[in-house]
Amino acid sequence: MNRNDFLKLGTMAALSPLFVKATAADFSAPVDTELMNRLLTANNQQASLLMTSVKEGNLRFSRMIAYDIAVLTAAYCAKGSTYYHNAEVVSKIDLLVKFLASAQSADGTVNVGNLESPPDTAFLIEILGPAASIMRKDNSNDLKDVQQQLKEILLKAGEGLVTGGIHTPNHRWVICAALAQINHLYPHQKYINRINDWLGEGVYIDADGHYPERSGIYSGVENTAFITVARLANKPSLYAPVRKNLSMYYYYIEPNGELVRNDSRRQDQYEYAAKTSTLFYLQYRFMAVHEKNKLFAAICKQIEATKDFEKDVLTRSLFYFLEDEILQQQLPTAETVSDRYEKLFPTSHLLRIKEKNTTMTLFGGTDQPLLIASGRSNSPDFFSYRRGDAVLKYMRLSSSFFSMGYFYSDGLKKEGNSYVLRKKLEIPYYQPLPKEKRKANGDYKLSPSVDDRFWNKMDFSNRPVSNVKTLETIIRLTEIRGTVELEFELKGMKGVPVTIELCFKEGGQLTGVAAADANGNSFLEQGTGEYRSGNDVINFGPGANTHKQVLNLEGERYSTHFGTLRTKGEHVYITGTTPFKHKLTFS
Repeated sequence: MNRNDFLKLGTMAALSPLFVKATAADFSAPVDTELMNRLLTANNQQASLLMTSVKEGNLRFSRMIAYDIAVLTAAYCAKGSTYYHNAEVVSKIDLLVKFLASAQSADGTVNVGNLESPPDTAFLIEILGPAASIMRKDNSNDLKDVQQQLKEILLKAGEGLVTGGIHTPNHRWVICAALAQINHLYPHQKYINRINDWLGEGVYIDADGHYPERSGIYSGVENTAFITVARLANKPSLYAPVRKNLSMYYYYIEPNGELVRNDSRRQDQYEYAAKTSTLFYLQYRFMAVHEKNKLFAAICKQIEATKDFEKDVLTRSLFYFLEDEILQQQLPTAETVSDRYEKLFPTSHLLRIKEKNTTMTLFGGTDQPLLIASGRSNSPDFFSYRRGDAVLKYMRLSSSFFSMGYFYSDGLKKEGNSYVLRKKLEIPYYQPLPKEKRKANGDYKLSPSVDDRFWNKMDFSNRPVSNVKTLETIIRLTEIRGTVELEFELKGMKGVPVTIELCFKEGGQLTGVAAADANGNSFLEQGTGEYRSGNDVINFGPGANTHKQVLNLEGERYSTHFGTLRTKGEHVYITGTTPFKHKLTFS
């Protein structure tokens, strides 16, 4: 939601006794008055909307209920707030808390997508915990009844969380964070015991800094949870994985704040679920102050300059700053970051290169065998390229080789000064079963073909194969000062149509291309094309065009279910036929 320019408020000393310098000796930086003013103003605006919208018959249960409670709590408790100690705010909080209590199941859990879900309940507690802490600090008599209701909700939820289970890796740590919040308010050994039980499984983070789900969204979730458990349950060793993950994500943040997501194993590997770097802001800020980390301070400044900072951070974070005073502190002096890096992440087979305002990504780390399921990396987007506002969102390659669809590399390797993607497909035909494997009734095992293209009751694993057809794809990237050369070679079976798909960000202008159809698709048939967005330009080419096939590029895995991976954007196609060699330059 867009906001007007922030109002100029007075000094922080006049705002609230909650806005104070942290007392711990190692947190000695002064309060960031400017940021706290902006947070207060944004929270006032959100509270104003809630004062109108929160009413009987107008409530719908979701995670936003917890945010609404927290925003209104911050509005009531911050002395500089328009709604400081306003009794009408308490009545709105009371309405929301009663509504939340009515949504709790007998075991203390709630239904938010998943039914009677301990993890989703924990996500709520991560927000309600800070709200309850702010109420306790404020100590207003008018809040006593609401506080008691909220206590009953939290304790009831706690019972569900000390016994309840999870679905995904991050859920373990969200439950730990929620229990740490409850234990901080209402201490009991059973909460600590359950936290220790989950932590006993071990915290996995790979050599590059990925958590198991390799997801920006869920890295943010896990970092937030580990920070909470570290500071509220005295587990300082949990800062280490946060530090490692945030250090890695420095390379995943585009200049405009978008996140690289090619290697994610969750929904954000696809554009519809993409999030921006604002989801990491509070984590970078806490760690920058806590550890006096100058790089993290620089990343905070970068995030603060993005267009999403107000909507994603300012409008919904004041209560976090009131609960955790470390966030209020001024950042350490930011270090000057280099305008050049070249970073290969071997565990997920992802390459990131930055040269001034140009960034690029090369990816070859989809999980094999390729399965279309949550928790597995299966994006066909292997290359992207940006020059300022001019963005090639992705490149894909598809061939009409037995309906195998898009190219998915078997890893990414550095060879000399270049980086190479490679995949060899082998498609057989099947012979009769050996006599000792035959059944008179013909009832054979339902199984996948050896190339994972399809299933049938054919007992494929025991069948001899013949007439094996092959197609090998090699893509080599070489970069010099922001200019990229991609060499394509497809060999093996002859006469196979090949399609290179380029998807530029919607809204830009393409020149040098020819219209392919009425759907807005274009061919780069020869020469060089140009994509322009504002003052920024990407030149690409040369083109080639030996066929017109631009539909059903996903292959049989998707076409069987009438699915598509096509996204919004300006689509340009370069086509050829095997044996195919082509060289593309981006500059």
